[in-house]
Amino acid sequence: MNKKRIIVLDTETTGINSFSLPHINHRIIEIGAVEIINRRFTGNNFHSYIQPNRLIDPEAYKIHGISNNFLENKPIFKDIVNNFLNYINNSQLVIHNASFDIGFINQELDILNNKNIKTINNFCSIVDTLKIARKLFPGKKNTLDALCTRYKINISRRNLHSAIIDAQLLGKLYLLMTGGQDSICFNKINNKTSYQKKKYIVKNKSLLKINATKKEIQLHQDYLRYMKKNNICLWDKFFHKS
Repeated sequence: MNKKRIIVLDTETTGINSFSLPHINHRIIEIGAVEIINRRFTGNNFHSYIQPNRLIDPEAYKIHGISNNFLENKPIFKDIVNNFLNYINNSQLVIHNASFDIGFINQELDILNNKNIKTINNFCSIVDTLKIARKLFPGKKNTLDALCTRYKINISRRNLHSAIIDAQLLGKLYLLMTGGQDSICFNKINNKTSYQKKKYIVKNKSLLKINATKKEIQLHQDYLRYMKKNNICLWDKFFHKS
């Protein structure tokens, strides 16, 4: 499995399912997914609205704004399932509160009654960002909106829930929550300063990675020379005694 290929996924549904009831209760009406390879968005996205063959609950409509009339001529899940499974195959699937979306997707697969297609777990591994968030921020509100606000991600497009927009936001959030950081080591070699990048693990994965620009590094060097010239560069005295 190519662990570097990440698919960030979200769904919208006709309502909240009660999984103690038969699968005829609620259905998927939208799937949105974005691809990330080597921690970069590729633009290779998957998005489809789905005709659920049942009415949308009024409460669900208030959340996502997808109407029964809008879905009337959309494909049913059977029409898009092959493209969808081919898209997520051999990927690491990233979902917020994964049990909800996975439960609905597996339910749709079960309705197809295809012996060759059992569950989504046969096609990819699954990462739940809600579990990651709860470890990073125990006891805090960890909804998608709350996390985006915490990480200063712009959510102005999210007036209503949208599977494809939410997948894009979650992708940005996932990269921030799981990002590492580089340190720059300054070594004095033959009276010349060299810069050496050194990897280390950041325990607090909420930190952002910000690299200094060439101009910033040059300004820093100029200021160090100024301090040394004016005899106020104390650390130079301590670390470079003859």
